[in-house]
Amino acid sequence: MTNFVLVPGAWLGAWAWDEVAGLLRAEGHEVYAVTLSGLAERHGPDSAQVGQSQHVEDIVSVVEGNDLRDVVLAGHSYAGIPVGQAATRIGDRLRRVVYVDSNIPTDGKSFIDGWSDEGRAWVEDQMAESGGFWPPLTAEDYVDQDLSDQAIAVIVSRSTPHPGRAISEPAQLVRPIGQLQTTYIKCLMDGADPSRDVAEQLRSPDWELAELPTGHWPMFSQPAALAKIFSGLA
Repeated sequence: MTNFVLVPGAWLGAWAWDEVAGLLRAEGHEVYAVTLSGLAERHGPDSAQVGQSQHVEDIVSVVEGNDLRDVVLAGHSYAGIPVGQAATRIGDRLRRVVYVDSNIPTDGKSFIDGWSDEGRAWVEDQMAESGGFWPPLTAEDYVDQDLSDQAIAVIVSRSTPHPGRAISEPAQLVRPIGQLQTTYIKCLMDGADPSRDVAEQLRSPDWELAELPTGHWPMFSQPAALAKIFSGLA
């Protein structure tokens, strides 16, 4: 039995993993889906001030608070940044890190530091207009990502504004992420090639690449295929 700790990306809560978690539990694994501070049922008026360092603490607390061992720690999209940092802190409790079409942490850099000047100005304008939050995507943003109309409706209706501080606060690594046993899952409909920083890490013998022919939200579009990759790492 493996302990899976699953962390959703921007705007989402633990609910995003419901289908994948059910498939893994049916195979006998333990699954801990995490809602990060300031999101979903943990969202509140002051959530804009939640930083990604708090999200790291959220993840570490789940692992250490439940005394988990043999942990497969997975993060989707934005969550790759706090997941990568948490993975460097939990020591021999970790079995493997899994990045699901996600960003990865770079010491001293934030989620938006790698964006173009135009992209950064766009998101900063959005945060200024929404009281420090990064507003959720609209239904149109999920088109051509292998999602059913029903899945899109659920995602849009259940998404919550993302804490702006979390995407602008720099990461702090206590050891290089390239030294950790890692699987990077690239969702091909969201771009066929990994980003430059991911490609650099994939040179490490401890990193491997897996691919899924789907969009950026595989927990909704291809949950069985995603769960199969996860269970293969157990």
